[in-house]
Amino acid sequence: MFTGIIQSVGAIEQLQPIGGDLRIRLHSGALDMHDVALGDSIACNGICLTVVEFGKQYFVADVSSETIRYSTIKHWQKGQLVNLEKALLITTRLGGHMVSGHVDGVAKITERRQDARALYFELTAPPELCKYIAHKGSITLDGISLTVNKIVGQTLSLTLVPHTAANTNIGSWQTGVMLNIEVDVIARYLEKLLLGNRDAKPATLTMDKLAGYGFIK
Repeated sequence: MFTGIIQSVGAIEQLQPIGGDLRIRLHSGALDMHDVALGDSIACNGICLTVVEFGKQYFVADVSSETIRYSTIKHWQKGQLVNLEKALLITTRLGGHMVSGHVDGVAKITERRQDARALYFELTAPPELCKYIAHKGSITLDGISLTVNKIVGQTLSLTLVPHTAANTNIGSWQTGVMLNIEVDVIARYLEKLLLGNRDAKPATLTMDKLAGYGFIK
């Protein structure tokens, strides 16, 4: 799990297709690598990836075809800046919100403009995800925990303060750019709890059967 508070901006050093999947090598920028171990999780633009090799200023991860389908990785290029965050610890301040690193889809920037010292953005989200996005709720875009100003139909708006813009890859966010989107995980679990398993077979256990097996008299 992650918090959506970006710890460093890295850069893609290599993209290597392997058997339909992808292996990537990233420069870790200012990310503290001293406590990283093989098998650790690092969120890269909001995508939870497993470290399979690392050094003082780099790490390597494999990307599955499933992740490639649902994220912007298919469009990544060498030299591209990437938001990085190591998995949270029990002692970590939860400054953002609970982020799983499991990307739900891709959103497209439709507007960017200055709003006083902040930056204002509008994005179009996939229609199937909009029901999970709430006014003043949390959302993750390219790994950044953000608050939704407003959502109307498929259009959501956000305002990003200067600190966030200065410490992430937001400088590359322009109209037409696609971003990884992860909705609030709590909303998805609530939906599952409320709707139940609609595909499950109807229960066949009856009082007569319980009596027949001696569980009740």
